[in-house]
Amino acid sequence: MTIKNASSAGFAWTKSSYSGGNNNCVEVALGAFPAALPVRDSKQATGPALVVGDTAWGGFVDALKRGDLA
Repeated sequence: MTIKNASSAGFAWTKSSYSGGNNNCVEVALGAFPAALPVRDSKQATGPALVVGDTAWGGFVDALKRGDLA
């Protein structure tokens, strides 16, 4: 699912503490849906957000931590 204008959804967006201050990161809206996570580009706050299942997101994060996607 996609949300066309992520800023109008009223979610509390969070970015990783590892992102630094350059605003080149991914933001997530924790708790927005029971089993899914909206994800957006921090540079395009009014742009779309992709809603990803929490299991898929967890697998993605785990793969990043292992270095599988580097």
